[in-house]
Amino acid sequence: MEGLTMIVLIAAVLLLGIVLGAVVQIPLALSLTLGALIGCWLLVFAVRERVGTRRRSQ
Repeated sequence: MEGLTMIVLIAAVLLLGIVLGAVVQIPLALSLTLGALIGCWLLVFAVRERVGTRRRSQ
């Protein structure tokens, strides 16, 4: 399970890098929208991981 977690995190970082690299070429509104979507996705992922850790420890 930890391997899958690392793969997802690496994919998120790569996606963030691609979006940041494209910021120069795409409109600001789209850049901000994509950044917000990635941030929300990472927040949901972190919450799911925290809840899963609590369930495993009990």
